[in-house]
Amino acid sequence: MIIGLHHVQLAAPPESEPELRAFYAGVLGLREVPKPPELAKRGGVWFRGPGVEIHLGVEEGFTPPRKAHAAFLVDDLDALVARLPGAVPDDLLPGFPRVYVKDPVGNRIELLQAS
Repeated sequence: MIIGLHHVQLAAPPESEPELRAFYAGVLGLREVPKPPELAKRGGVWFRGPGVEIHLGVEEGFTPPRKAHAAFLVDDLDALVARLPGAVPDDLLPGFPRVYVKDPVGNRIELLQAS
């Protein structure tokens, strides 16, 4: 039986780690965590926050998915949206104010106001 979620894996193009760090750590406030040495050789970057871990792995020929996305609960959606030009609001999920943004490489990210 599933008892929790360990991490979400997203792909990114080679050499995109600086932009990913600026977005996931600098804007979203996640903390970068070191990858195990054998996995670090492959490139990419991992981040962690309260109750969430996201792994961004390098993929040659990367193309961002159109629908697939990671969804994060946030404590102050309005404050975060103020730092995210291009955030697209969506009111289709009752009880959860939310927006969609794209990370620097085009991955779709959903941000939802925690209740």
